[in-house]
Amino acid sequence: MHYPHSMKNPTSDPVTKSAAGLWIDHRKAVIVILSANGEKTTVVQSQVEKQPGRYEGVRSTTPFESHNVSADDRHQRKFTSELRDYYKEVIDVIGESQSILLLGPGEAKGELKKRLEHDHPGKQVIEIETSDKMTDRQIAAKVHDHFHL
Repeated sequence: MHYPHSMKNPTSDPVTKSAAGLWIDHRKAVIVILSANGEKTTVVQSQVEKQPGRYEGVRSTTPFESHNVSADDRHQRKFTSELRDYYKEVIDVIGESQSILLLGPGEAKGELKKRLEHDHPGKQVIEIETSDKMTDRQIAAKVHDHFHL
């Protein structure tokens, strides 16, 4: 019998439990999967443009004009749609991992946690930790330490 990607065959034992740790912001995610087969690191680059109305964190100095509101609304919808696609791609990489450690500097880790809780209740985010930039090796070491592997 064929099982869809999201379902496991309850009689097969080769599926091993895995844990995932990832560092995420709105630009990229570095995902480290630990399993009986070893460690696998994947980087997912987002296609998300900067949040509407922002350029390198600075607000626009252009005067507000009422006819620009719909354009801002359109940009916000595009931003939201791109984030949804980005989080979906990250969740796809996490795959069958049941325990997840989320690291990152800003809002993305909390947004991803909400998405996981809502769409994938079987996955357990066991910890969220705020952390600035980290190298891929630092992320992998943090994930190993956290899961004691």
